[in-house]
Amino acid sequence: MTGRLRLGVNIDHVATIRNARGGDHPDPARAARIAAAAGADGVTFHLREDRRHIRDEDLAAIAGAVSLPLNMEMAATEDMLAIALRHQPHAACLVPERRQERTTEGGLDAAGLHNEIAWIVRRLGEAGIRVSLFIEPDAKQIDAAKSLGAPVVELHTGAYCEAAAAGEKAKLERELEALRASAAYAAALGLEPHAGHGLTFDTVGPVAAIPELAELNIGHYLVGEAIFTGLEVAVREMRRRMDAARNLAPTGVAP
Repeated sequence: MTGRLRLGVNIDHVATIRNARGGDHPDPARAARIAAAAGADGVTFHLREDRRHIRDEDLAAIAGAVSLPLNMEMAATEDMLAIALRHQPHAACLVPERRQERTTEGGLDAAGLHNEIAWIVRRLGEAGIRVSLFIEPDAKQIDAAKSLGAPVVELHTGAYCEAAAAGEKAKLERELEALRASAAYAAALGLEPHAGHGLTFDTVGPVAAIPELAELNIGHYLVGEAIFTGLEVAVREMRRRMDAARNLAPTGVAP
């Protein structure tokens, strides 16, 4: 796969800031509109079981705010399935979820949970919702995704980003090579590979350059940068760096 790499902007942490004090500000739906205007190709959000980020009422508000595809990250539970079927996002990404974690820690064990999640993947697909599995860059997990019938895998970039932050060059190369090999393997199986988790301006380039990747989902870093530069500027800069990694001309979105 070549050409333009899609950017999904995760707006969870706009909701996190709002929820810290209650009330309605800052509004995740407004953030979705700004991201769309700045060059995002989709909007991602994670409706957690404890509702620490997005709340139920946000789903309709976000859907009404933008015409971009919506990607709902969700635990593989019956309750979350019912919500997804009711709201009908463009895509649903199944992720692991633990109450005590600060953020999603690692990928979903699609191989080990195969029989437990197969019916959820099937129900989502039958409803016309594109299913993605958030997994480690590992051939066993990619094989499981293929067996489950999920058309998309999102490769967890957390270990790569952690190695970059720690200055561990050898580990950084190993993790980057795992992402490259996994994206190529997934594409060879007919799956569409995406990637995300922890990506920054400094780490996005080598991942964006992986030719098989079709989409990156980035959130926390962009919301953090927005405190200093504004969300529009942060999204435009991420879009610029992704395009540069693909050797594409600017998209026409003014800096």
